[in-house]
Amino acid sequence: MPPETRPTIADVARAAGVSKGLVSFALNGRPGVAADTRQRIMAVAADLGWTPSLSARSLSVGRAFACGLVIGRSPDVIAADPFFPSFIAGLEDEFSVTGQALVLAVATPGRQEEATYRSLATGRRVDGVILTDIRAGDPRIALLAELQIPAVTLGVPDVESPFGSVSTDDGAGIRLAVEHLVALGHRRVAHVAGPAEMLHAQRRRRAFSETADAAGLDSRVIETDFSAADGARATASLLDAAAPPTAIVYSNDNMAVAGMGVAHQRGLRVPDDLSITGFDDTEIGRWIHPALTSVATDARGWGVTAARALLGAIAGDAPTHLDLADPTLAVRGSTAPPADG
Repeated sequence: MPPETRPTIADVARAAGVSKGLVSFALNGRPGVAADTRQRIMAVAADLGWTPSLSARSLSVGRAFACGLVIGRSPDVIAADPFFPSFIAGLEDEFSVTGQALVLAVATPGRQEEATYRSLATGRRVDGVILTDIRAGDPRIALLAELQIPAVTLGVPDVESPFGSVSTDDGAGIRLAVEHLVALGHRRVAHVAGPAEMLHAQRRRRAFSETADAAGLDSRVIETDFSAADGARATASLLDAAAPPTAIVYSNDNMAVAGMGVAHQRGLRVPDDLSITGFDDTEIGRWIHPALTSVATDARGWGVTAARALLGAIAGDAPTHLDLADPTLAVRGSTAPPADG
């Protein structure tokens, strides 16, 4: 749209019946605007066809109007993991109405990852970042504090952190899965876990072991990199044991689906010969046969909440630690009492 015909903040304010300052706060995601007023302003802006001039905004307030998400995993694992598309969709749900751009980067943990964060911060390419896959003793916390860039972590780090966080109890979902299998009569139960250095994988593994021990189960844990291929490898190893498990608890749906494929290739029936549970309750798990029993989380909701928390941090709000609702268990056809039960 030519500059002379492009709607301005003043046009939006006039149509919404509010001040230009309030419109500016609402459109920039600043605190202090009532939710219904913000929605009304956004609706008016959309009706008028208002779009932000990022160059003008950047020059006027010294901001990039962009937020960073650096994912420290293999691109192959990211491509196959449905959590990240849903999470990113949640980020975009929020950023799209505030005129923020999302800068996405994939970097190998270590020097490449550090260089990526430094480039984003020192080049003023982003105003803040969201940290995922928090690790034990995560060095990124100190790095971002040194760079003085606002950040929000998914999960609470195990080191001192000046940043806010958005968390859910991963262990609660795993406990539900194990308790469900115990109630069905399973006594030999295994866990296909994620990488030990990731805190959320640690929490899931700990919850599995504690719940299995409390129930007196014959249990085993195998670590993976979260990929479907590694989930298939772990499943084959478990089924090769002298006394294979009658149920397997997977740390994500991709590995659970791969494990189901391995079981079928060996002539095993799911759930008659082997019960399987996943984690994340992804759409594909609801359509395979039998449908996958899975721990249900809200990845998109995580994205929305994390985006709002980061925008607040960029605006100078004090760090907040937000706890999302505990996961639930969606019970479907992939679990049943054991054949020898």
